Amino acid sequence: MEVKSGVRIRSRRRPQGMAQGQADQAHASDEGGREPTSAPLQGKRRTGASAEGETSRGRALGQGSGGAQSEPGGYASKQRLHRGLDDNLAALHELFHGCSDVQFRHLELEAGRQACLVYFTGMVELEELSEEALCPLLTAFHPHTVGDYDPKQLAGRSLPVAQADVVHTLDDVVDAIVLGRAVLMVDGFDAAISLTTTSPPRRAISEPETESVVRGPREGFTEDIAVNMSLLRQKLRTPKLKSIPYYVGKYTKTEVRLVYIEGLADEPVIAEAKRRIEGIEIDGVLESGYLEELIEDQPLSPFPQFQYSERPDTVAAQLLEGRFAILTNGTPFALVAPVTWWQFLQASEDYYERFFLVYLVRVLRYVSLFIALFLPAMYIAVTTYHQDMLPTNLVISIAAARESIPFPAIIEALIMELTFEALREAGIRLPRAVGHAVSILGALVIGEAAVEAGIVSAPMVIIVALTGIASFTVPRYNAAIAIRLLRFPMMLLGAVLGMFGLVIGVMWVTVHLCKLRSFGVPYLSGFAPYKRKEVKDLFVRPPWWQMVYRPSSYAHQNRKRMNKQMMPRPEGNPQ
Repeated sequence: MEVKSGVRIRSRRRPQGMAQGQADQAHASDEGGREPTSAPLQGKRRTGASAEGETSRGRALGQGSGGAQSEPGGYASKQRLHRGLDDNLAALHELFHGCSDVQFRHLELEAGRQACLVYFTGMVELEELSEEALCPLLTAFHPHTVGDYDPKQLAGRSLPVAQADVVHTLDDVVDAIVLGRAVLMVDGFDAAISLTTTSPPRRAISEPETESVVRGPREGFTEDIAVNMSLLRQKLRTPKLKSIPYYVGKYTKTEVRLVYIEGLADEPVIAEAKRRIEGIEIDGVLESGYLEELIEDQPLSPFPQFQYSERPDTVAAQLLEGRFAILTNGTPFALVAPVTWWQFLQASEDYYERFFLVYLVRVLRYVSLFIALFLPAMYIAVTTYHQDMLPTNLVISIAAARESIPFPAIIEALIMELTFEALREAGIRLPRAVGHAVSILGALVIGEAAVEAGIVSAPMVIIVALTGIASFTVPRYNAAIAIRLLRFPMMLLGAVLGMFGLVIGVMWVTVHLCKLRSFGVPYLSGFAPYKRKEVKDLFVRPPWWQMVYRPSSYAHQNRKRMNKQMMPRPEGNPQ
């Protein structure tokens, strides 16, 4: 494993399906000084805005392997199309046997030339296909010019479809069809034309449900990756916003885009992100969570190493700091990396409100984080081993409340915590109209009944309720899950070893966080290692006119984001 600029670079392995002859050929090519041809081959990759609208032209990133590809293709045979239409249709009928939604629309052009349009029902816009493809085709050929036409001329002169590409192999035809395009094949042509129509209707842009704000934009990502990319383009109107497409999954061919701002993102980090995405070999990707688990640094850590968001303004802000984003077709959640732990305690609204209010809110979040992680464990440790740490009156009250309880404090806490987690999960999974009522009423009824029955004490109910409320103050759901999971081992350490066990738990968590990396960036960057200019935006949020530089953990090339003299000084207003 090679390390460059703090980034762990994974060595490329030869795919298992690579034949020995290919390996020998690659070795011979290396000895001759030429570029190696060992799989997976890396074809020319388009970047920038032009890459967003372009379709497959048959260059696969990995031949002979199932890795992610910068272009669709590479799974079917590299068989070139025949000039005879019947031979091509026979191969397609065999491949799509049993697919009832595939349509073979046979056409007879002028001069008796046969053609066929192949597409999946529901994945193309039929009205647009009829107006801009079928109607022009019926008048495109004339008897005296039939022999002069070729696929490129047909696509360029006779088809008004906005995007028409020429494909030459059978697997390119198959990939174009399964990606939602219509493919035109004409008798006598050894190539086909891939026609891209308007996407079918998708969910309208709406306010994100998981990241609601009082002040800020109300638009959120949708399941359409093209719409999501356009939302980012509206926030970042620059050609330096690069988008690299990949198609991941042997059967799903899910479109994935690596997005970053050229000149701000660290090049070794972007290279590592490309390498990890290209190395994915999986049958299908249905959500960005698949990618998150396959390319993160420490998959066994409970702490998240990606931030996911369905807000375009949040993703745009992270890109402006030098990070990259991964958009996945079929999900409204974008992945952002590299990340630090402090990032999960910051909300997008922190940068829209006055910094005085944000100062108070962030301090409240850190206090709530401490309560959510340690309060039950501290209560168990103190009531079990360290009663002398509490005032006498409080000890007497707790002892009176626990006098009739048959269980030790750890069993009480486990009963209430597990019940609370079950109610929270039930409230999420039930229909929205019923879920909130069940979670609230269930907590009230069960808590009161448990106290009256003498199963748990009233102080324990208060502790668990405070812990649950405090955990809701963490802005990022995946970070809140990590805190909820760690609460249970902390409770066990407090029950077994008292406050000494809590000290051991804190040391273990701290050491683990110091060792953790997100694409080579230390997880506690800014605090450990200490960076004076970045600490001011960790625990509190300074005013915008003081945040002159981007965090050095992400942006190494262009760190300055504004002029230093941006503090408001209205003329005639004393400072």
